[in-house]
Amino acid sequence: MDLAGVGIWSSQLRYGDQGEAAEAAAELEDLGFSALWIPDVGGPVLDSVDNLLSATKQVVIATGILNLWMHEPADVAARYASLTDTHGERFLLGIGVSHAPLIDSKEPGLYRKPLAATRKYLDDIDAAPQPVPVANRVLAALGPKMLELSATRARGAHPYLVTPDHTRYAREQLGEGPLLLPEQTVLLTTDASEARALGTDWLRSYLALPNYANNLLRSGFTEKDVATVSDRLFDAIIAWGDEQTVLDRVQQHHDAGADHVCVQVLTADPREFPRDKWRRLASALR
Repeated sequence: MDLAGVGIWSSQLRYGDQGEAAEAAAELEDLGFSALWIPDVGGPVLDSVDNLLSATKQVVIATGILNLWMHEPADVAARYASLTDTHGERFLLGIGVSHAPLIDSKEPGLYRKPLAATRKYLDDIDAAPQPVPVANRVLAALGPKMLELSATRARGAHPYLVTPDHTRYAREQLGEGPLLLPEQTVLLTTDASEARALGTDWLRSYLALPNYANNLLRSGFTEKDVATVSDRLFDAIIAWGDEQTVLDRVQQHHDAGADHVCVQVLTADPREFPRDKWRRLASALR
């Protein structure tokens, strides 16, 4: 799998109309993005992977991430093998433990010992009749223990909602060799008021999740930064401005040790496929 360069992280490709998702994926491949990433907060995520693989020829399709509480490892391994047989080795399985408030809201007490749960999930995938190869899976990772697991039990790490400084830290933890594939959220607007209006509530929803809030506190932000969504924190997490501003931020991740950066484009309507903005980014990258 070629996981250099820049990819697209998109909830629309996962939860939007699947006909348009297929059409958009084919265009994103033609535009030169090296991987397309989709989230998972429940439902048939592997059906969406199949849809995107079927619509494309070479681009990597990645889960960012498959929620391990919501899918049986044996079923995932079997489906992975089937998808790979059909489409070739273009499916990067990103696995993650999600967040206690989300998981426990559906089944109180289910979320526990996330590191141990991840190890067991990997053990179960490895014990399947057709295991998912270590080289074709990555883990959602922010802190040192999960980053270490990403280096020893997977091909690398997919950190989400992070800064270039975290990318530098993650590279130090991973060492040379494992892949480092951070997500970068962007807003293509040069108007600060518009950026804040579009991004603050989106960011606040993530800051309510302890894993992200704690990671930012470890990274040097204050409790006040997190509680108020300070300008300092906003600007560090969301790259807003023109295309060059976005490219500069992506380059900062690469300079800090990232192998690949997946860009998530925010818009006023989260259901909208931001295809014009994807085209603008692709043009700038060329």
